[in-house]
Amino acid sequence: MAIRVLQTVGRGLKQTRSGLHASSPVNVALRSLSNVGDESWFKSLFVRKVIPRKDAHSHLLAKKEDNNLYKIQFHNVKPECLDAYNELCEDVLPSIHTDPEYPCELVGTWNTWYGEQDQAVHLWRYRGGYPALTEVMNKLRQNKKFMEYRNERGKMLLSRRNQLLLEFSFWNEPVPRPGPNIYELRSYQLRPGTMIEWGNYWARAIEIRQQNQEAVGGFFSQIGSLYTVHHLWAYKDLQSRENTRNAAWQRDGWDEVVYYTGLQILESLLFSTWSLE
Repeated sequence: MAIRVLQTVGRGLKQTRSGLHASSPVNVALRSLSNVGDESWFKSLFVRKVIPRKDAHSHLLAKKEDNNLYKIQFHNVKPECLDAYNELCEDVLPSIHTDPEYPCELVGTWNTWYGEQDQAVHLWRYRGGYPALTEVMNKLRQNKKFMEYRNERGKMLLSRRNQLLLEFSFWNEPVPRPGPNIYELRSYQLRPGTMIEWGNYWARAIEIRQQNQEAVGGFFSQIGSLYTVHHLWAYKDLQSRENTRNAAWQRDGWDEVVYYTGLQILESLLFSTWSLE
């Protein structure tokens, strides 16, 4: 009995509000496996043919109308130093945010409420991309107050890590909102080669999750831990979070998104405050 494997190849991807679609007809290739050995046939079920692409994920998925680059910082603070750390950050970081000489903005700064304890998270936006990041870093090295801040901060930290991110084109840009709110950062570690598929599903799903304006921002990594996606959500309180997430299951299409992307969740962090509310 002849067995056929169908493989679809999309050429000329174009970006729309509902996802990425092929701008030219889709070719279907048929491969007959009736004349190969059992071992070769079995292996073929698990070998995924790699289709060469003409463009990078960042060009297909990121916003084209602006040139923003984001940096997310995770600082694990000594438990006894958390209050002093927050006071130090409040004294220095807003001054960089408001200084027109620095092409960057402090989108938000949080303490983790549930998840990793005694952790601070900062999200920066650099308007102008990598050149803006380089300009800011060079200027900060000449900023005496910031260098003193770094030295003092180092005494309070157990570890730290960061990532450079781009923003998904189908998410809103993070902006200050009325508070108080709690914020949830859901991070996903994707398998290499699945970023476009992820973007297609969430381009449709984000419309389902905008009923209560809970979507704050969506990002994917460029430098640091690769193939990582971060979704940032805002809720009035824990009960509002529960009600909003349950309501999504009543909308058509949400179950499909969870089925195809839900197994890749890495971590969920709940934050107690946002500095720019």
